Amino acid sequence: MAKSDFLLAVTQLAAERNLPRDVVLGAIEAALVSAFRRDTTTGAEIAVRIAPNTGEVRVYIQKVVVEKVADPEKEIALTQARALKPGIQLGDTVEIEETPKDAGRIAAQTAKQVVMQRLRDAERDKVYEEFHAKRGELVTGIVQRIENRSVFLDLGGGRTEGLLPPPEQVPPEHCRPGQRLKVVIIDVERGPKGAQVIVSRAHRDLIRRLFELEVPEIVNGTVVIRSLAREAGFRSKVAVEARQECLDAVGACVGLRGIRIQNIVNELQGEKIDVVQWNNDTATFIAHALSPAQVQSVKVLENGTAEVVVPDRHLSLAIGREGQNARLAARLTGWRIDIKSASEALAAEAERAGRETEERPVAVAAAKPAEEQGAAPATQAVPPPAQPVATTEEATAQPAEAPPGPADLLPAETEEAPSEEAVPEGAPEEPQSTFDFEAWMREHQQQTAGPLRFAEEIFTNRGKAKEKGPEDRGKAKTRKGGRRTHPGEQETEGGEETP
Repeated sequence: MAKSDFLLAVTQLAAERNLPRDVVLGAIEAALVSAFRRDTTTGAEIAVRIAPNTGEVRVYIQKVVVEKVADPEKEIALTQARALKPGIQLGDTVEIEETPKDAGRIAAQTAKQVVMQRLRDAERDKVYEEFHAKRGELVTGIVQRIENRSVFLDLGGGRTEGLLPPPEQVPPEHCRPGQRLKVVIIDVERGPKGAQVIVSRAHRDLIRRLFELEVPEIVNGTVVIRSLAREAGFRSKVAVEARQECLDAVGACVGLRGIRIQNIVNELQGEKIDVVQWNNDTATFIAHALSPAQVQSVKVLENGTAEVVVPDRHLSLAIGREGQNARLAARLTGWRIDIKSASEALAAEAERAGRETEERPVAVAAAKPAEEQGAAPATQAVPPPAQPVATTEEATAQPAEAPPGPADLLPAETEEAPSEEAVPEGAPEEPQSTFDFEAWMREHQQQTAGPLRFAEEIFTNRGKAKEKGPEDRGKAKTRKGGRRTHPGEQETEGGEETP
């Protein structure tokens, strides 16, 4: 083979493998070294150089410079080495050109295998370096096969294979062979079969790259994505900010009649996306993040918590299904959000006010002496009553007053009896009043015996009524009102008694 044909073959091989020409030449050099070393039994170190312009192959034997040669195949004396290369020192390596013999069939087969192995290693290294620099970028792959729930994608004309593991897949999506998917590269690993590219459909950077693909304002920097939160397959929230005045960042992302955001939703197979306005004010940004729910007030606390009050009818909308809207808003803002309805906030405020009123200490002013104040004290002690005051129940339960006893009716004795000398002479004598105790007892018995006599009379009358016959009992009449009359009573037409 002519030299020009050799270089042409090297160039064609480099184009097929998508490798640099220098890499292919290095692989051929390593293959020739293996072939020559196999035919050489001396064990000397061999080096091969291929001229990149002419394709000329030169073989060299490497020997170490020593003072006294012990192994002529690997060592050379200092004087001989300086004859070949002046200024060389002990311990250096000298390359002596040698024309090798033609390699046999086994050596040629070994060289071929070495060339192919080196080219494969070079391809793997190139793929690793290429995709390692593309981590976080968006690529398009074609589904090749599905094995054990893992999806394998063709990322570059059959030369590069991407792995979509189950944790990086979106649950509602179902892939089929031949389907084109946009994925984001999250990691590149070295494996026994080359570089393994790990891709994802559930990563939040996929939303960011899709917005960059659909919204030109994000690419040129006039609109910036400040924050992003995603629950893959269900809902995402994106906070955007405009770098130019009079530019609506949300409108630029949504597009005319929603065409831009609709393309992103179609690529994500129906995942909902909320685009909100970024604001430097934390309270305002939290209110925007809870959209589409309306927010009445936001109170930002020092412990990283924000208390949000929403109307009663928007409470479920602010929380979302299974708390999804609140979780995404918390991830988007970086704050812990406590959502309350307006009625709950009013009730909590009333309870807090009542508790503060109960716990508020009562200020008691120290009373000063009356001499220092120059006046009577404002608060005076009230003496207790001589007799306890009975309540309404106690008053109704007290018995009636007992009749006065004999001691109560006796005249009060005077402390000093009037002396006889105090009565003037010649004055008429006044009759002396004497107390008749027996008369008073008879009168007292008559007064106290009245109810008893009345009771005895009732008992006697009842006994007499039992002794009467049926004829006497039949004389009793009944009034029209239902009241029975006794003998001796008269009845009028109106049902009233007449004496």
